Amino acid sequence: MSASDTLTHQQKLDQLQRVADAALKTYDLPAGAKATMINLSENATYRVDGGGGKWALRVHREGYHSKTAIGSELAWLQALRHDGAVTTPVPVKGKNGEIIQTLSLPGLAQRHAVLFDWEAGAEPSEAELLGPFEVLGAATARMHQHARQWRRPQNFERMTWDFDGAFGKVQHWGSWRDGMGLDAEKTKLFQRTVDLMEKRLAAFGKGPERYGLIHCDMRLANLLIDGEETKVIDFDDCGFSWYLYDGATALSFIEHRPDVPELIAAWVKGYRSVLPLSAEDEQEIPTFVMYRRLLLVAWIGSHAETDLAKSMGVPYTRDTVALCEDYLRRYS
Repeated sequence: MSASDTLTHQQKLDQLQRVADAALKTYDLPAGAKATMINLSENATYRVDGGGGKWALRVHREGYHSKTAIGSELAWLQALRHDGAVTTPVPVKGKNGEIIQTLSLPGLAQRHAVLFDWEAGAEPSEAELLGPFEVLGAATARMHQHARQWRRPQNFERMTWDFDGAFGKVQHWGSWRDGMGLDAEKTKLFQRTVDLMEKRLAAFGKGPERYGLIHCDMRLANLLIDGEETKVIDFDDCGFSWYLYDGATALSFIEHRPDVPELIAAWVKGYRSVLPLSAEDEQEIPTFVMYRRLLLVAWIGSHAETDLAKSMGVPYTRDTVALCEDYLRRYS
């Protein structure tokens, strides 16, 4: 157990604020620039205001990504923007000329931080999603197309979100068995679902046309619409997985909506406007939607202190039951 495990949630927030305040001093920002937390998930994200300007500061979670892995994320993010695939945030160099700042404060674990120029735009509304999902499908395909052609830097390091990374030996987000509100009956049902997914994904394979470097969190919260421009943010989970997993992440937390088939169709239409997608691949999308859903059950269980996990909680696990039953009926 680390020392931070004994702290209250407020004490952890106070520590993070100390790190954020220290990080600001490593950049050439206007005097009096202030960091205000706007999101706490894997990392802590702050809006930085000063001198009429605005930036986004990300303080990385302790022990989640190495400095090399963060640098790899930023390399792809910058290449996507430079090559015109999609608009991505622009990292800001610190006074030392580096875009990753390493903070070592007395009594605290070492942390990495990255500052980005603030990107204007608004997250698409959940009230009308068909248009945004088509735009999202096209943007995702452009990113996949770029990843297939891009020559990655030496020592490129990112997580692998294959079956082992999600549900097997590694479990980056913990075990779905630790999800909120699980009982013996749900556990048995979820295990049957996981077993079926494993079997189908083994048959689906990891050929280069189906598996590669992807964003891994292409949900609407990470999409900004700025007039006619679509921007993609938060590449913190980017890594190696099936390309179709990106499509499933677009449905994060709304997998149970009755219009999901229409949203998938809109995403596929947008995707096919850029890249081909076989009928066989399209038919496997429900497997990846189920994959993401159970991965989020695990995430909620292992991130119970976050506002997002609290807002989902037991009802999210309960509503997963019907999705599992439907998936088993469809594919068993």
